[in-house]
Amino acid sequence: MKESPYMKLRTLLLIASFSHLVLSQTISKNPLTAMSTEIRALTRQASRAVVEIQVTSYGSGVDGGAVSRQQGSGSGVIIDSAGYIVTNAHVVTGAILLRVLLQVPPLAGGEELPATQMDARIVGVDRESDLALLKVEATGLPVLPFAPMGSLRQGDVVLAIGNPMGLRNSVSMGIVSSTARVVSDSSPLAYIQTDASINPGNSGGALVDSEGRLVGINTFILSRSGGSEGLGFAIPSHTVQDVVAQLRKQGHVDRGEAGVILEDITPVLSSALSLPRKLGLIISDVEPESPADKAGLKIGDILLSVNGQRAENVSRFRSYAYSKQGGEKLQIEFQRGKDVQHTVVVLRARRAHFDPLGVLTSPEKHLIPRLGVLGIEIDAQMAPLASQLREPSGVVIAARAAEGLGRLIDLQAGDVIHAINGTVVLSLEFLRGVVKELKPGTAVALQVEREGRMQYVAFEIE
Repeated sequence: MKESPYMKLRTLLLIASFSHLVLSQTISKNPLTAMSTEIRALTRQASRAVVEIQVTSYGSGVDGGAVSRQQGSGSGVIIDSAGYIVTNAHVVTGAILLRVLLQVPPLAGGEELPATQMDARIVGVDRESDLALLKVEATGLPVLPFAPMGSLRQGDVVLAIGNPMGLRNSVSMGIVSSTARVVSDSSPLAYIQTDASINPGNSGGALVDSEGRLVGINTFILSRSGGSEGLGFAIPSHTVQDVVAQLRKQGHVDRGEAGVILEDITPVLSSALSLPRKLGLIISDVEPESPADKAGLKIGDILLSVNGQRAENVSRFRSYAYSKQGGEKLQIEFQRGKDVQHTVVVLRARRAHFDPLGVLTSPEKHLIPRLGVLGIEIDAQMAPLASQLREPSGVVIAARAAEGLGRLIDLQAGDVIHAINGTVVLSLEFLRGVVKELKPGTAVALQVEREGRMQYVAFEIE
């Protein structure tokens, strides 16, 4: 008897239901197998966007004080298919050559395939956040999407993917210990803390959530042994996005400031000043003519909220304000006495700290071997710095060796050499030429400007 279309459909549905039931029972009996399958798929997908970064740079040398070439490596994450890669600033410090190795997921049997190598250039560096943006000439690259701000929770499972100790395409798993850990009173950055194993070489790699999204850039560990002890820290993805957007647009990061100093209210402070609140933030100083002063804020005011977000403590406020730029507005709610008031603070641009290494385009061209330093000539590109100096010409010290003659000369990164033995230094080539012709034992006096003060640095050439 010929089976009707209805019977055929019914039979297919029964087979599908039975198969689903068998599969569900199989999975329920093997939850670890199911979990392993998910982690394997997640790792394979996410690791394609994590690269190894090989760095040739200048570092401390021992041969007569010269700065020597060194090799190092770290990790990076592809965040744009057009070839943009984010990593840590300390990974590329002093780099003269950058090479990116694109990961290829291992075959089913575990066999590793050769990585694709590409030269990279630095788009911008922000040492304050320890982030750098690189670019390779490629398109259609795999990327890791950013996780939405606030999606990460304490206890969430995360994967750390990178190249620890040069072991390419390594992955470790852990949980989030804290989503906003402030590790230093001097820094406003709040990090993700995780117990996922992070070791040297993981710097710049990806911290990935269970959805395969980038939640942070692995940056450093706290360790007594030098290896992972379950205290790893990553820069949150929302901070990475803010910094990368500015580096991509202008090559540097602008930050805003209000000109106000805040302190956490303690029970003792509240009692001593008869404050209306026992917890929160109090303004302890307002810089004259600052944005906060112009907005009417005064010493003793209690900060209640910023842009609708409750002001709970100094660390949280500083982390929030850290991503704001000059010109942005902060809607401030504060309490003065018994009155709750509102005002608007228009942030001013904070003058960026001058970073000599950040402007090196080809460090080997800036080497002064007999002094064991890298120098940068003050030219049109350095005009913003020149306007802050006592003399508008000279050579800026970008880095120095820790060995050889370099360790004996009292020169520091950021120093400006204005003269050598009474002769004005107008160019890097002039300074290099004079030093090259000096005979061993010759007395040398450098006129140096350091933090706005002139001083002499004297030594004998070797």
